[in-house]
Amino acid sequence: MRFIDREEVARRLTYDVCIPIVRDAMIAFSSGETKQLLRSIIPLSEGRLFGVMPGAMGANATFGAKLISVFPENFVKGIQSHQGLVILFDPGTGAPVCVVHAGEITAIRTAAASAVATDVLARKDARRMAILGYGEQAATHARAIGKVRDLESIVVWGRSPDRAQAFAERMQAELALPVSSAAGVEEAVAQADIVCTVTAAAEPILKGAWVRPGTHLNLVGSGFAGPAEVDNDLVVRSRFIADSREGVLSQGAEFLRAKQAGLVGDGHIVAEIGQVLAGEIEGRRSAEEITVYKSLGHVVQDLASAWALYSQAD
Repeated sequence: MRFIDREEVARRLTYDVCIPIVRDAMIAFSSGETKQLLRSIIPLSEGRLFGVMPGAMGANATFGAKLISVFPENFVKGIQSHQGLVILFDPGTGAPVCVVHAGEITAIRTAAASAVATDVLARKDARRMAILGYGEQAATHARAIGKVRDLESIVVWGRSPDRAQAFAERMQAELALPVSSAAGVEEAVAQADIVCTVTAAAEPILKGAWVRPGTHLNLVGSGFAGPAEVDNDLVVRSRFIADSREGVLSQGAEFLRAKQAGLVGDGHIVAEIGQVLAGEIEGRRSAEEITVYKSLGHVVQDLASAWALYSQAD
């Protein structure tokens, strides 16, 4: 059995490699080619989680599972918040053939999925991005979104002004474009064309009233029913697109809050991103429309990325 460690994942699974892999995986997912169950999540102590995500890329394709723990406080220790393994099985023999570092795959493929959604939903002239949060996903999203739009500036907000400023300085040096920190969320998104929410917020931090017409948003930080990053007004105002309709109806916190308040019905989820990518359902319909991509993350993204690393020569 082969083991692919974090260093190899980081070196080989670049955004240029991962973005098309995730794009194809989500088209396959929405077409019914792949198979998967909703993730099982076991709450642990102090907001910690353990998740099991099984899936298959097709009838005669690789299958496997991701076993993942989420310890949000790891960030302050300089450790990845997501720790675990992606296990691949050979489609011909059914034998387990590879174990891959899940934390690094998750970090890269999550941002790659947001880049895929941004490419198809954001305005073509979108140049200014706001990132709410300054953890690992903030950095990966800054790198990934720059692959699909020619960004001219990034504004970051976080609960600690000092950490937000330190993040801005690091990313400005890395990306060679202006990256600044904002004192508040409203200030951060005021001029943004693209907004990525990648926080651990339990209650909404972003109000729909603060979002300009024509903005595209990637809602990433909340991965299960409960914590929500944006308010009901933003959900109602947006053209709401999911990575998985079933997933969002079960675990998409922002949508579920608006639904429970009687403000939207299930039909407010107009499409899965795979349907938009395949040209089956229109994504953005006008320059003034607010579009939302709700990301929960799905094992087909992990399996497709891991299989590419396993099956292709280094």
